[in-house]
Amino acid sequence: MTTATSPRAIRSPALRRALIGGAHRVIAGRDGLNRINVFPVADGDTGNNLAFTMGSVLSGALSRRAAGVGELLRRVGEDAVDGGRGNSGAILAQFLTGVASDLGDRIAVAPARLAQAVQAGARAAREAVAEPREGTMLSVIAAFAESLEASEDVRDPRAWFGAALERARRALAHTPQQLPVLLKAGVVDAGAQGFVHLLEGIDAVLGGESVALEVAVPALDPEHLHADDALADADPAHRWCSECLISGSDLHPAAMREAVAGLGASCIVVAGSTTRMRLHAHVASPQALFEVAARFGQVESTKADDMQAQARSAAGAGAVAIVTDSSADLPEGLAEALHLHVVPLRLNFGEQDYLDKVGMTPAQFYARLRQSDVLPRTSQPAPGDFRRQFDFLLAHHPAVVYIGVARAVSGTIQSAETAAQRGDPARTFIVDSANAAGGQALLAIAAAEAAREGADAAAIVARLEALRPRTLTWAMTRDLTMPVRGGRLPAWSKTVVELLGLVPIARVKPVGRLGVVGGLFGRRRLVERFAGYIARRLPEGARWRLIVGHCDAAAEGAELLQALRERLPCTESWLVETGPAIGAHAGPGTLVVSVQPLEG
Repeated sequence: MTTATSPRAIRSPALRRALIGGAHRVIAGRDGLNRINVFPVADGDTGNNLAFTMGSVLSGALSRRAAGVGELLRRVGEDAVDGGRGNSGAILAQFLTGVASDLGDRIAVAPARLAQAVQAGARAAREAVAEPREGTMLSVIAAFAESLEASEDVRDPRAWFGAALERARRALAHTPQQLPVLLKAGVVDAGAQGFVHLLEGIDAVLGGESVALEVAVPALDPEHLHADDALADADPAHRWCSECLISGSDLHPAAMREAVAGLGASCIVVAGSTTRMRLHAHVASPQALFEVAARFGQVESTKADDMQAQARSAAGAGAVAIVTDSSADLPEGLAEALHLHVVPLRLNFGEQDYLDKVGMTPAQFYARLRQSDVLPRTSQPAPGDFRRQFDFLLAHHPAVVYIGVARAVSGTIQSAETAAQRGDPARTFIVDSANAAGGQALLAIAAAEAAREGADAAAIVARLEALRPRTLTWAMTRDLTMPVRGGRLPAWSKTVVELLGLVPIARVKPVGRLGVVGGLFGRRRLVERFAGYIARRLPEGARWRLIVGHCDAAAEGAELLQALRERLPCTESWLVETGPAIGAHAGPGTLVVSVQPLEG
């Protein structure tokens, strides 16, 4: 361990203050970074990703004192790895980790030695990227590191640091000449600009100035910025921006990068240490990425963002953004058509976790369910899942309205509320659908249509509150094996139902719980009689939208949809495969019907 007595040595309190200033500057520049984000995908989230990464460091390592420079930077690197988001966040996390690793446990450090560590951090950041590109954050980090003079006689730390900052600014200005996509859009690289923001915040603290907490957002023409399809949409072969943390005792980043490259992934970044790493990649299948990661260590904190949806959102800013969760059984293609955003629930089979409808489709879920001795479990998304989605959307839209699965049956609403309170509660509106499956989807569709028509958040919420009691959902299941296996019904109930030849019918009650409300005796013409049961309970004179969901029973679902069309005046109707939110509890063969009257 090294101790320094030179008055020019940099100590942890001063370094901590400087890093706090840098972090605040990055967060203040978030919106501008989102606006100029066109590489590697124009999904408008680089500012959010860097702000989230630095926010994790602010609330962690920088929120408390450290005994020395080495300890402080080690904790900064660890928090950046744990909280890193996106390609830029992972690269920055590896840069900080590389600096810390090179310095070791020093209590204080001379500028010359810190310059050497920064150069080591720059090398580590480049090595973390499978296919490094010039004109990105890597170029600016390298320019800064190379210009930070390793002099033993630094008498003016700000001048010493400021010279390297100026070199970083020149490198930033040069990025459009290195990447044609930047030149075409008329912007510099967003990740590189974020790194310069970090340096500018540190420089302000070194000079005794206040850090700018408001930064002008570039006045860019959205049509110019996103007019080219190559900029506006993510490559379908790499649609999902996917990340996870991997922990183990002897992790090998090079081997992990090679294994992930074997999936045909792009934008691969492996950041961290040999015991804990953050993996980032753009892939066609997030679950395939997570399965590869699991070969190396314990996987946690999985996430997958749909970059095509993000690009559409960034290009079509202005309307209120509508969010739901994967409990909603949305008809295929409607989420894309209506710019609906979906936060996936978590699904677990034994020790293996999946992102609902992203890492595992409903069809794959039922195939696994029929073969597995282990009962699946669903759980609500973590507040961080909602926070990431809300923050991104609020960077491009005036407000967000989230329509969640019924509070009475899930903690998902509470998770979203926690995220909203930590973010921008004044612009985030949480609506309990008091429903699930097709009923929740119908409410989300109605909200998305209102947003497309230009309604503000208050009007959308009022529309949802008016439609909620009139959006009705019934379910019918012939087999009570799954509810009994899962402990949701006593074993004797299955025996009694089978002896009586009764097929129970349940309905979502006004509070949001599913309760048995009737039944049908015998199995003859069962689907047709279920359709009649529903039709008799709906008021006359209304025109309906309806969604029929099936749990691995497509033929019967189609039969039920046709029977309802014959009995009800339907303006729109869809057949969907109901996901695990219902299927994990009711089991295969269950049929679900949701109806909603059309307004006007």
